[in-house]
Amino acid sequence: MVRTNWKVFEEDYWAISTTIQELLKNSNATSVLLLDKTGQLISSTGDPPEFDMYSFASLCAADFEANAQLAKLIGERDFSTLYHQGSNESMYLARVENNIILVILFDKRTTLGLVRLRTKKAVDNLETVIRQLYDKLEYENEELNEFGEDFAAEAELEIDTLFSD
Repeated sequence: MVRTNWKVFEEDYWAISTTIQELLKNSNATSVLLLDKTGQLISSTGDPPEFDMYSFASLCAADFEANAQLAKLIGERDFSTLYHQGSNESMYLARVENNIILVILFDKRTTLGLVRLRTKKAVDNLETVIRQLYDKLEYENEELNEFGEDFAAEAELEIDTLFSD
């Protein structure tokens, strides 16, 4: 399930924030972004990029999805990581859970090997936090739906009756 409207509890916020800040520090990256599969920015840390971060997040999500389709064409389920190397700036993308993407921007002050090593630990930590968050939200959604399907159907019928000609 892709969540397009994020709700993060305080303890989850701090767990996510701490993990990506540690990744930034330990990998010597310039910026770290966490986004969902739709391109919605969940969290970021580090030097603010000199471009529109929201457009960038959307393009990263599209890049990840395009590469997933390429993976299927060659017989792979997907690619769990992507790497784009530039002459001065590079980026490393890693899948966290099914619908979350971790983006690490870095320059020549670090190496791909260090970024990959530190990202592995961060992905493991984030997967735990995201799974727990999904569990909390699922529980919360169950509480909100305690009236059941009959109540929802009757309420919908009543609303239709109110607004009918």
